[in-house]
Parts: sequence; C-alpha cells; structure tokens
Amino acid sequence: MTTSGTTTARAPNARSAASASSPGARPAYGRVIGALFLAGFVVYGGGFALVSSALAPPGFLATMPAHQATLVLGAFLMLLNMAVDLGKGVLFFPILAPHGERTALGYLVALVVQVVLLGIGAVGLLMLVPLSRHGLDAGGVGPAWATAMGAVLIEGNAMAYQVGQATLGVGGAFMCALLLRARLLPRPLATWGVIGYAIHVAGAVAEVFGLHISLVLLIPGGLFELALGLWLLAKGFEPRSHAGSSAHAAA
Repeated sequence: MTTSGTTTARAPNARSAASASSPGARPAYGRVIGALFLAGFVVYGGGFALVSSALAPPGFLATMPAHQATLVLGAFLMLLNMAVDLGKGVLFFPILAPHGERTALGYLVALVVQVVLLGIGAVGLLMLVPLSRHGLDAGGVGPAWATAMGAVLIEGNAMAYQVGQATLGVGGAFMCALLLRARLLPRPLATWGVIGYAIHVAGAVAEVFGLHISLVLLIPGGLFELALGLWLLAKGFEPRSHAGSSAHAAA
C-alpha cells in the first residue's frame, strides 16, 4: 500500500522532469529562458536609467514633484525585474536538476535572494516620494535629517544591488560549471560564464568594502548574460545531452 502511494506521488514529478528534459521541450525552454535574460537587461536597465535621471538634479528632494512620475515608473520597472529573474530560476531548474539537483536548487535560491534584495532597494527608492513631501517646508528647504535620510535610501539601494549581484554571481558560477560538465552549452560559452561570474562576485564584494571598481568587474558577467540570452534565443541548449537527461528523468 505504501509502495503504491509512493509510486503514485512520484509519477507527476517524473513526468514533469521528463517533459522538461525531452528533446521537444528543451528548445522551447531554452528560448524562453533566453528571452528572460534579455528582458532583464531591458526592464532593470530601463528602470535604473529612469531612477538615475530623476535623482540627477542637485537637491532632488526639492525637485521631486517634477520628477515623481519618472522615479515611480523606474522603481516599478526594477520591481518587475523580480518576476523576470524568478522566471529564469524556475525554468532553469528542470533543465539543470537531472545533471545536478543541488546546483539547480542553489541557483534558484541565489536568484530568490537577489530579487528580494533588489526589491528592498527599489522600495527604498519609492520612499523618496513621501520623504520629499513631508520632509520639506513651504519654502522647499528640508532639514538635515531629510537630506540624510534620502542619501541613506539611495545608498541602501546601491548596497542591496551589490550584495544581490554577489549572491547571483556565486550561484551563476556553479550553474555555468554544471552547464559545462553536462555539455548543455558550448564549452567556450560555459567557461566564459564561470570566469565572468567569478569576476562579477569580486567586483560586487569590492564595492561593498568601498572599492569602487565594480563598474569594470561587472562587465564580463553582464556581457555573458547578454550572450547567453542571445544564444538560447537562437539555438537553445545543446541537443547532445538530451538522451542522458531524459534517461535520468525517467529513472
């Protein structure tokens, strides 16, 4: 009776893993994941650009009413990126799990931690709107605490971003190492991912410690994600690994 129940409970999971690992499903999964990688650049990059433009004027708290819509739209785009990144982790899991379930789970957890941190940073930016409304007097001059609080919220978003990128880099490096071992990507592309994410982590950690070199060190990992998105959108995952992953899922 127990054996029958266990078999029945495992059957849906086996069918789900088999469907994700099948030769017919894998190209579609690859294209969707590739599209999400590219969408992340557009959504988060666009949101960050809008927020930066709203905070660029000197004394931005005093000019916030004129730039409020830009700031709110940018912050919401940054929040929308949370769904994009979670989608990548969820769709990647059935692709990676047959070759290394712990690595697949670790990458998913890394993405969850990253999106939570990015979300906290974006909400902090949204708090600048009520701060500008209640922290300024009728003449548009705010007390020192309002200016200091605004600076803290902006720095908090930057710090959350760097810690999130460091977490993503660790999970991404292990993910790319698994893609390399399982031959799910061409060897040069997967190797680029391992190295790029390792440099990505170094840049983010350096930024946390006050060494402002992340702008350069984050480039290799960022370019890898762009190349990975384009590759998956055009080619999908390598087909030579289909047979092995399908047999693993069936077992």
